[in-house]
Amino acid sequence: MVIAVKSKNYLEELRGKSGEELNNDLVSAKKELFNLRFQNATNQLSNTARIKEVRKNIARIQTVITQKQKGL
Repeated sequence: MVIAVKSKNYLEELRGKSGEELNNDLVSAKKELFNLRFQNATNQLSNTARIKEVRKNIARIQTVITQKQKGL
């Protein structure tokens, strides 16, 4: 239940951002995901659940970007 509230707050925060801010967030999230994967491959990553969380955040950002482009 706590995660659902967190993701709803995160979505509302994303919807309030401009397209440029969303693109910047997307780039930084993709960089973070790359770094997490690299750390995981070299056995330096302690919290592997973070990879899943970042992937979902990337999907959320992309969804909001698409909604804004379609005017929804």
